[in-house]
Amino acid sequence: MSDTVQSSAMYDEVLEVLDKLRPFLQRDGGDVELIDVEDGIVKLKLMGACGSCPSSTITLKAGIERALIEEVDGVEEVIQVF
Repeated sequence: MSDTVQSSAMYDEVLEVLDKLRPFLQRDGGDVELIDVEDGIVKLKLMGACGSCPSSTITLKAGIERALIEEVDGVEEVIQVF
């Protein structure tokens, strides 16, 4: 499988997991946007209340990153972009 096809498949899988997590973020007035997936690194933008929440790092690392690493092969890290 080519790198482009692999990246596209991983991007789609990441989107699926984020769609499962999104209602929990939206319930607290936030949301998440997938910016990019490259070399096992998922780049996300936290929006709404999540963007300015003091717990956003915990949400990103303990919540979103853990779920993505467990459910999507090849995901190594999640970073927040602004």
